[in-house]
Amino acid sequence: MKKILGILGLLIFICLATWTMAEESFISPFNTQNLIRRSAEFGIISIGAAFVIITAGIDLSIGSVICLVGCLLPWMLVERQIPVPLALLLIAGISLAIGLSHGLLITKAKLQPFVVTLCGLLFYRGLTRGIVHDQTQGFKGGFSELRTLATGQVPIPGTDYNLPNPCLILMGVATLAIILLNFTVYGRYMLAIGRNETAARFSGINTDRVIILAYVICALLSGLGGMIFVLDIGSAQPVDFGNFYELYAIAGAVLGGCSLRGGEGTIIGVVIGAAVMQVLRNTITLVDHIPTNIEYAVIGAVILGGVMTDALVKRFAAKRLARTAKNTD
Repeated sequence: MKKILGILGLLIFICLATWTMAEESFISPFNTQNLIRRSAEFGIISIGAAFVIITAGIDLSIGSVICLVGCLLPWMLVERQIPVPLALLLIAGISLAIGLSHGLLITKAKLQPFVVTLCGLLFYRGLTRGIVHDQTQGFKGGFSELRTLATGQVPIPGTDYNLPNPCLILMGVATLAIILLNFTVYGRYMLAIGRNETAARFSGINTDRVIILAYVICALLSGLGGMIFVLDIGSAQPVDFGNFYELYAIAGAVLGGCSLRGGEGTIIGVVIGAAVMQVLRNTITLVDHIPTNIEYAVIGAVILGGVMTDALVKRFAAKRLARTAKNTD
């Protein structure tokens, strides 16, 4: 709870600071709606990254999976004229297969998550470029009903405001993630594996199955995110679509309280962490005296700050525990 309140306080501080520096442009209806929509979209993929990080793993292929799905969906619908339900089913199947392959390579072949997902980062984008021949993929003015999943809005009862549809999708995803992580044995197993995989295995937990589940969830949410991103934007270029999105996802998870050592994390904190990253991006764009080309420097600083804070907190907790044990003796 302390971590959630801390990151929420940081989000409020950044919003107020940006409002002060950017004035009316920050709270304009257009900017507000766009910021909420983007925060929801990145919140979805950050939740996926969180499940992997909680098990002490990492997934560097999130951005390339987003590229693969984001390019293949309009390619299937427009170029191949595949029916919408079948195209969505194929997208889900591809995402599931990616997550399953990652999990099997890590658990059965005993490969490092960093190596497996780094190869995925390269492979999926290269595969996408080969399939679509480096051509930009778009909906060409069609499939407007499908695109409302990302671009539509739902009126908020009793107010004059609307809620972007991606927020509703994020709420559904976050609710299911909270239930899985906090109210099922699989969630407890993930946390146990992150804290000590060997001890979890000796206690009777099927660690391989749980780790595979974490990577499947991450890939499925990456695929869902890729679909929402392309439906929102309307087109995707295989060269750069989804570039570095894995960094935003990881940064959102780390900011939200997920320890890169594993064994810690809350879904609400991850959602707030993803929102912090998007507000920071918005701040860089709106405030004139902040150069726009330092965006990735900010991401790097945020991830480094999160890791350093986590290390310091753990060190302080260990010292306090040792002091308490000494006084007890």
